[in-house]
Amino acid sequence: MSKSKFVYVTYIRTTADKLWDALTKAEFVKLYWFGMHQDSEWREGSSWAMVDSKGETWDSGKILEADRPHKLVISWHHEHHAAARAEGHSRMTYTIEKAGSVIKLTVTHESDTEDSALITAVSGGWPMVLASLKTFLETGEALPDPRAAA
Repeated sequence: MSKSKFVYVTYIRTTADKLWDALTKAEFVKLYWFGMHQDSEWREGSSWAMVDSKGETWDSGKILEADRPHKLVISWHHEHHAAARAEGHSRMTYTIEKAGSVIKLTVTHESDTEDSALITAVSGGWPMVLASLKTFLETGEALPDPRAAA
């Protein structure tokens, strides 16, 4: 049972297959994740990495479960910030469900570390990324990076 957890639910006007592709194909991820992308073969046991536009790995892990287009579970280890890196692996789950004429996406990011620095950090990042993903899928254009205005 996790000690720290972040859960975010959004509803997107798209199909489950288009959402899956947007979550897993690097060319789409770069558009709404502010230049970041993910490298993986998206099969259970395959490696996974979150890479920035300079080719630097920020997070790494492996695919724990891949059930296209319903569920994707990733073992997630942060590589940059010392406090989050020291916590070891967390677990991130995408759950994709049909909800009438739209798709319900639930993102659950959890850690066995109480008061997790990583979960605190992703609690600020996931809403930006998922708002941009939703906008991208519904309009064809991602949001500008809100951090650029700060």
